[in-house]
Amino acid sequence: MTQTAGSASQEATGEELISGGHLVAKALAAEGVDTIFTLCGGHIVDIYDGCLDEGIRIIDVRHEQVAAHAADGYFRATGKPGCAVVTAGPGTTNAVTGIATAHRGEVPMLVIGGQGALGQHRMGSLQDLPHVDMMRPITKFASTVPVTERVADMVSMAFRESFAGRYGPSFLEIPRDVLDRRVPLSSAVIPEAGRYRASVRSGGDPADVERLAQLIASSERPCVLFGSQLWSCRGAEAAVEFCNTFNVPGFVNGSARGTFPLSDPHSFQLTRRYAFANADLIIIVGTPFDFRMGYGKRLSAAATVVQIDMDYATVGKNRDISLGLVGDVGLILESVTQAASGLGDLGSTERKPWIEHLRSQEERLVQERLPKLLSDAEPIHPLRLAHEINAFLEEDTLYIGDGGDVVTTAGGVIQPRRPGHWMDPGPLGTLGVGIGYAMAAKVARPDQEVLCYFGDGTFSMTGWDFETMVRFKLPFIGVIGNNSYMNQIRFGQIAKYGPERGEVGNKLGDVYFSRFAEMLGGHGEEVRRPQDIRPALERAREANVPALINVWVDPDAFAPGTMNQTMYK
Repeated sequence: MTQTAGSASQEATGEELISGGHLVAKALAAEGVDTIFTLCGGHIVDIYDGCLDEGIRIIDVRHEQVAAHAADGYFRATGKPGCAVVTAGPGTTNAVTGIATAHRGEVPMLVIGGQGALGQHRMGSLQDLPHVDMMRPITKFASTVPVTERVADMVSMAFRESFAGRYGPSFLEIPRDVLDRRVPLSSAVIPEAGRYRASVRSGGDPADVERLAQLIASSERPCVLFGSQLWSCRGAEAAVEFCNTFNVPGFVNGSARGTFPLSDPHSFQLTRRYAFANADLIIIVGTPFDFRMGYGKRLSAAATVVQIDMDYATVGKNRDISLGLVGDVGLILESVTQAASGLGDLGSTERKPWIEHLRSQEERLVQERLPKLLSDAEPIHPLRLAHEINAFLEEDTLYIGDGGDVVTTAGGVIQPRRPGHWMDPGPLGTLGVGIGYAMAAKVARPDQEVLCYFGDGTFSMTGWDFETMVRFKLPFIGVIGNNSYMNQIRFGQIAKYGPERGEVGNKLGDVYFSRFAEMLGGHGEEVRRPQDIRPALERAREANVPALINVWVDPDAFAPGTMNQTMYK
């Protein structure tokens, strides 16, 4: 460990000294971080030493992208910020994809990156790169820690910034000499737990809350879409009560999936586009008007549109709105529901035909796709696989989707049974998130069943960390929808260039992923017949080790969402 002459004299006086790495660990512990995800490097090892003293678990992975995805997944699973620690240079650049995914997914987490010594600044030290400049566009906060005394203070500052307004990731670069140096404990700035962050739960303007309650009460055909911020704010109960109080049909996307019990009469899954085209009041909660919403163009031009979001900059972006409320989306929903007292039957009688009509449309769409859900065709239809997975899920199974076309297919079929039991690549569309998310979920909740549905292309990107799951005894059920293509892209290429040129750059090899799982110490099976899917899933559950069920699916069966994407039109 590097030690300055100054610190040696301080040690001689008997004054208690502490290193930068140990200050990092103290600050993480104060924030409630009990696990870091990392890949080792010489710039960061003193943080490990500090974590051992603070009782913080160290999960070391095989690629820094997985460490960053795991930190992201840790928040999704627990509501507590995750932390990844990576070395300088390529260690930090390997984490960029995971940080960018958290940025678009609005996930609070901290990534700590190493750096060459300040004394070697701009001298060409090993793995020296301008990390902070690279990270600023994809983080809420990015900074170098200039002196050891400020290490814990700046870790706390980074977490505080991650939770300010719209959530997001932060990045700290800590030079090696700053991290290794030992300073008097009395001179270090160590914020106390719970005393450096204010509450971020804002309930919106009371006048606008009252106005929204009146708008809902007077509408005949309202609908509401709940997005990922609902789960970030832990507002699922508020959403269910809101819909029940106002008798409003509800839709979900992203991490809000699982908000409604399957039997809830206000829960709808397949008729969102129809509702958006025919509603007279549309309420968008915690999700932007991005590509998933057709940039707001899928909403009826005649409808009154209300947007509730944690971020002021998101409200009214890409589409004009009639009313906007900014704050904790769960608290705002609670406030609007409370404002409903004294408003009579809230128009629920007038809305009964609207609810019944939507339900009939929903049932029609279910019946139309039922033959594919139950198809015995070989190769297996992706909808049949999604149907089998959905039927297999238990009340507490956490479902993770990681892929392109297979995840798009599954999105309209698989329904988690509880709030917070859904993870997916999010609006960045990142492939390769699944292993990191599964790892984080099992670390955070070791007794919870985790099932991850991969595409064969996406699993190949980060799949080597299956071994990390084996090494740390983190059992999960992995299902690979294997069509030997990057199929979502393949569809677009065929549509644009024709079949003769439509498979350039997207054809993959026929990989038997069950053998990969067995080689690394897990459980693996190959499935080619629909009737064999459920038994294979049951055996994977009983194996109680990391498992991969490689299911060969029809490469020429594309998801409706894939065929409707505007990028191909």
